[in-house]
Amino acid sequence: MKAVVLVGGFGTRMRPLTLSTPKQMLPVVDRSMLEHVVGGLARHGVDEVVLSLGYREDVFRAAYPDALCAGVRLRYAVEPEPLDTAGAIRFAALAAGIDETFIVVNGDVFTDLDVGVLWRRHHQVGAEATIALTSVDDPSDYGVVATDEGGRVLGFVEKPPREEAPTNWINAGTYVLEPSVLDRVDDGRRVSIERETFPRMVADGSLWAVPSDAYWADAGTPATYLQVQLDLIDGLRGPPVAGVSAGAAVSDDAVVDHSIVMDGASVEAGATVRHSAVLPGATVSAGALVEASVIGPRATVGANARVTGMSMIGDDTVVEDGSVVTASKIPEVV
Repeated sequence: MKAVVLVGGFGTRMRPLTLSTPKQMLPVVDRSMLEHVVGGLARHGVDEVVLSLGYREDVFRAAYPDALCAGVRLRYAVEPEPLDTAGAIRFAALAAGIDETFIVVNGDVFTDLDVGVLWRRHHQVGAEATIALTSVDDPSDYGVVATDEGGRVLGFVEKPPREEAPTNWINAGTYVLEPSVLDRVDDGRRVSIERETFPRMVADGSLWAVPSDAYWADAGTPATYLQVQLDLIDGLRGPPVAGVSAGAAVSDDAVVDHSIVMDGASVEAGATVRHSAVLPGATVSAGALVEASVIGPRATVGANARVTGMSMIGDDTVVEDGSVVTASKIPEVV
């Protein structure tokens, strides 16, 4: 099976961490976000991935010089300009010469979905496109997907009030597509598959959906980026993984509670790191507190400083000794 993985966005919600690093190349516990996503595809039979690239495509190439990621062959398709989801899919598929059924995934979605189930259902019903659905407690922040009893999509309802939502099943960002879907996408302009292409397919009765209760999380915000890592160390996706890297230095009298401390990072004497992620090469100095926050690569939290409230500290940034940072991004970005 071949898959197109969408990784071309600017990751604006994740700034300042994405000022120089594409979102999908940010580390998640012990490897890049992309390796987690591609590894999940590989476990279910995908053996070739086309990366739909845009922002900082050079970083991806440098990370995988042999064009292999999680044991899967990589191909690169670099958009000449942002084309939105459908435009990006079309560009990548045509660039890679895909002329058979293929898979599409958003590169910041963490899921245990078995794409083989989606693939088989797609062929069983003769769909032109099949989308995975996941359930949420409150659908009012999402576009929900209404289907008939057999799974044919009847329509999309964007951010309905919770009490008026026809369902709590939303688009999970994983698709199986026939090459004919590419013919539905105009060349040379931005086209959204969610807002344009799929709704048009509903009218033709060619769009189907498969609900799944598998683990699912969109890691595209600071809070969810941190949460997917805490879920990994909590064992919500298989056996728990170690939160503190063997290559990290944690003082004997430091406290690391429910947190990730990555390779080359250090937590000094008397410091506390709680419900947070300390990325490679970062330093939490003596007596400092980091709580519910993310400390970027090679950043330094000064002695006795406090970083709390889902703060994001960018690469190589220094939080001065004794400073108090709450619910902030440093450096500030727009």
